[in-house]
Amino acid sequence: MPWWKHGFVWMVIAGPLVVVIAGFVTFYLAVSHPNEIVYEATISETKTFNQSGIVQPNGIGDAPAMQGRNHAATGVIPQGK
Repeated sequence: MPWWKHGFVWMVIAGPLVVVIAGFVTFYLAVSHPNEIVYEATISETKTFNQSGIVQPNGIGDAPAMQGRNHAATGVIPQGK
C-alpha cells in the first residue's frame, strides 16, 4: 500500500499541522488586539504617598507577595502598619 493510504501517517502529519495553525491564530490575535498602554501618570494615580514620600499600597492588589498569599489562603485582609 502507498504511504498516503495509512491512517497513522495522516495522524502524525495532522499533529504538527494543528500546532502551526494554532500559532498563526495566536499571532493574529496578538496583532489584532494589542494590550492597552499604561502610562506613568496612570500608575501614579493608583498609589498614594505618605508624608515621608514612601508609596502606600491602595488595596490588597498592591500588598507584598506573602501578605497577598496569606489573604488568598485565609480571606483575612492584612492590617497596615
